[in-house]
Amino acid sequence: MLALPAWASASAPDADALIASLGRPAPARTAFAEARFMAMLDRPLVVSGELAWLGGDRLQRTVTAPREERFTIADGEVIQERAGKHPRSFSLRHAPQLQGLLESFVALLSGNAGQLGESFAIQRKDAADHGWSLLLTPRDARVAKAVASIRIDGEGDEPRCMVMQEAGGDTAIDLLGPLAAKMPSAPTREGLESLCRAAP
Repeated sequence: MLALPAWASASAPDADALIASLGRPAPARTAFAEARFMAMLDRPLVVSGELAWLGGDRLQRTVTAPREERFTIADGEVIQERAGKHPRSFSLRHAPQLQGLLESFVALLSGNAGQLGESFAIQRKDAADHGWSLLLTPRDARVAKAVASIRIDGEGDEPRCMVMQEAGGDTAIDLLGPLAAKMPSAPTREGLESLCRAAP
């Protein structure tokens, strides 16, 4: 585990520059592998697939394993599609975890520090090997009732991990990009935290 200094305010110009460096032109796609640790389960739920920012507030989360499923988020609505079932839609207001994912992912991929700051209080810390972490705390009270914080770990201009700490105590850890292929067959929180913080 890397030794990191105390969290610093993201209002510093270098923090804005970091967020700007993460921007990508739409459509932007990245592989992900997620382990969700839930108090009611002995083992984490593990899924993998692709996250895609399609521009604006449009985001797709496509799961390819262990079963196919796709969430399309746009215009305040979520469309859920599963193989062999009719698509269903619901308001994003009924899924604050997805709203937190949408707001953080879209703002990061668009490199928009101002937009990110509207939805989250932002803190940053850096490591000596060019690694960094951004801690995002929701400003919206409704989202905060479901999502305590989102932490993005990265190196250079590439995010490596997204850690969503839910208010109820459950945790989802997403490995992003090439790191997604390194998801262990039996992941632990400690092991994934080490992967997220380790130099590539």
